[in-house]
Amino acid sequence: MKKILSILFLLSITTSLNFSDLAFAQTAAPVKTDSTAVTTKPALAVKPIDVVNNPSKYMHKRISMTSRFSKFATLGLDYKPAFRSSDNYISFVFLRDDSANNIPLSELKMFIQRKTAEKLPDIKEGDKVKVVGTVFSNALGDAWVDIENFTVLSTNKTKK
Repeated sequence: MKKILSILFLLSITTSLNFSDLAFAQTAAPVKTDSTAVTTKPALAVKPIDVVNNPSKYMHKRISMTSRFSKFATLGLDYKPAFRSSDNYISFVFLRDDSANNIPLSELKMFIQRKTAEKLPDIKEGDKVKVVGTVFSNALGDAWVDIENFTVLSTNKTKK
């Protein structure tokens, strides 16, 4: 192995061989990337109730959900196994799509950075919204989602 590495080193000096192109180079520790980098991985469109019913299926997946907004809350903040600090995040919940009544879907814990939430337009219960985020935990058997994009699709004109 030592001889092969020596030969590869000599080749890299005399040619444009890049060690990162070699199969054994892929076993190195992953390089940390800038957390502000834009994610280009497409989001999987899912129903919120499907995520609630099987949170493990969506672990570490980027998902997109559309539903009716219920309210901003502090639900799940500062819980150690799936920690999101109440200093930096706010949580929110959707209304259940499987009920005719306005019942919050509290089993789906979604977190958005406070600085992002402060820039959102005035949102009322029943407004249709679309979110994109990544499921980062299934603590307590619930889905915990970091939201990266929040869009108001339509407003509920009957609520004031």
